[in-house]
Amino acid sequence: MNITSQFLETVQDIVLQAGKKIAKEREIFESKKIQHKSSFDLVSYVDIETEKFLINELTKLNSSIGFIAEESHQYHPKEWNWIIDPLDGTTNFTRQLPAYAISVALAHHKDIKYGWVYNIPANELFFAENNNGAYLNANKISVAQNSKLADCLIATGFSVSKFDKVDIHLNVVKEIIQNSLGIRRMGAAAVDLCYVACGRFDAFFEWYLNPWDVAAGSLIAQEAGAIVSDFSCGKNFLYGKEILTAQPLIYQDILHIIQKYIQHDI
Repeated sequence: MNITSQFLETVQDIVLQAGKKIAKEREIFESKKIQHKSSFDLVSYVDIETEKFLINELTKLNSSIGFIAEESHQYHPKEWNWIIDPLDGTTNFTRQLPAYAISVALAHHKDIKYGWVYNIPANELFFAENNNGAYLNANKISVAQNSKLADCLIATGFSVSKFDKVDIHLNVVKEIIQNSLGIRRMGAAAVDLCYVACGRFDAFFEWYLNPWDVAAGSLIAQEAGAIVSDFSCGKNFLYGKEILTAQPLIYQDILHIIQKYIQHDI
């Protein structure tokens, strides 16, 4: 498929339009319209309507591209597919916490070729093209260069529906806290990945994420110089339900800690 600069600009405009709609809805949002996908997993009419808008506009752009989308449960893979999270960080959105984003990736089979993450409260648009770098509001970005874990800030997230890894996760967190600048939990994986990309975090790890949570952000992080893998140092992070993203100087440190506690659990 021929991807032109005009095509990419149009996708960017669609993402920004969707972000403006979400920002406007935040001003008039009604908490009583929150729904629950599971006990603690929230979805709002904003998620649903934003996904409809994105699917509709991206289909107009090219109807031959398939969709892997969160809220409509679309999973009809074609050769090329949009992987969409219309509102990553729904709980943050409902509580007016300033970390929620739109995540849109374009994949050829399982290879992510383009990624957009729009961090709406900060008005930050992250973009990456495979083998062509990562950008924040059109400025090229790169990962941090801290060589010691003691100088690093690490991010993580916790599943709201799967709890079998909680003890392992907390042990990893405990060791990282004791040997770094600390841990942050933003509540939006796409934002976490982009923050690694631009050097705000040195690493991010989490279990039980879905393709739409990580597709765009993982490409952005990789193109900014991060190493992205599953917890076995492999590449099954898109569908494998585990992801580690870190700047190269401390990737092995974080991987070692995670693997140590995974092994203890076997």
